[in-house]
Amino acid sequence: MGLLDGVRVLDLSRVLAGPYCTAMLADLGADVVKAEPVRGDDSRHLGPFVDGESVYFAQLNRGKRSVALDLKDADDREFFRCLARRADVVVENFRPGVAAKLGVDHATLSADNPRLVYASISGFGQHGPLSHLPAYDLVVQAMSGLMAATGQPAGPPTRTGESLGDLCAGMFAAWGICAALFDRERTGRGRHLDVAMLDSLVSLQVTAMSLLTATGALPGRTGNRHPVSTPFDTFQAADGLVAIAVANDGVFARLTDMLGKPSLAVHERFATDTARTENRELLHSIIEAWTQRRAVSEVVSAAERSGVPAGPIWDLAEAVDSDQVRGRNLVAELEHPVLGALRYLKQPVQFGDSDDRPRPRIPRLGEHQEDVRADWLM
Repeated sequence: MGLLDGVRVLDLSRVLAGPYCTAMLADLGADVVKAEPVRGDDSRHLGPFVDGESVYFAQLNRGKRSVALDLKDADDREFFRCLARRADVVVENFRPGVAAKLGVDHATLSADNPRLVYASISGFGQHGPLSHLPAYDLVVQAMSGLMAATGQPAGPPTRTGESLGDLCAGMFAAWGICAALFDRERTGRGRHLDVAMLDSLVSLQVTAMSLLTATGALPGRTGNRHPVSTPFDTFQAADGLVAIAVANDGVFARLTDMLGKPSLAVHERFATDTARTENRELLHSIIEAWTQRRAVSEVVSAAERSGVPAGPIWDLAEAVDSDQVRGRNLVAELEHPVLGALRYLKQPVQFGDSDDRPRPRIPRLGEHQEDVRADWLM
């Protein structure tokens, strides 16, 4: 039994942020019914494709059921509202105001179902001077401060390698939904959750905010190094880059022993984290003189023996095929009605028991119209 077994979720969302949220809920056993437009979620038409089927859609909509509805049609809209009366959760990521025009907004649906937890995900939130604007991840990353802090010091602001604005908003929405469901058990009433992509990315930047608060200045783009702690960076080895992370004096002493230079741990230029950061370029050159003479694997092995956090730089293919990720069972298989078994990334939280549920299945468009009617309404 999943933690959310018995929880009914109506998913009006599309593409990434909302579907990621509801996929996490489905992973935990919620009955997620995806209410798609008659042409399907836009992501059904986004690549990459295998034999004409979107792998992107499949990974984001695992374990859900699909009904196809035209919410501008009175009968379809009434069917949706009947489902909403029996739902525990509704998730939508329309631009603010669209749900109200369609008659499926929080005010309308909660009037019939006061226990409903209704989550609205958007670029800039349901209120505020920018709330009316559309948003994509690139725009939100650009406006959040995250791009300004990402990249090499002499280079331009750089987008992170994944759509973090969408994904973080989806995660915060899933977290908020679970909190609101818990609160509903005490109060008997649902809530309207307002989740903004911009808010989500701004709220992640705790290190930069601590610097801004303490000093009135930001570190700017620092490449791979940490803006406060040193050495906390990537270093050139004989056959690639290696990441080494030292965040306190004790670990630094172990690093200096590893380098064969224990006196550095008490040198006035390196004895404290603040001093090391002030002399980071000199310290970087000392460490790199050692790492450049060794392969990445040698550096990582030496660091492991010394108790110094270090690791190679893996791409996603290397990460998911590593013994560590395999051992954590993070990669699983879903069942596609056309393509068969496809790999996907599970939600990462482990709850202390084995997950032996069958492979999640990918819904065909409108496949569960009658099943959902029977299960929810009869």
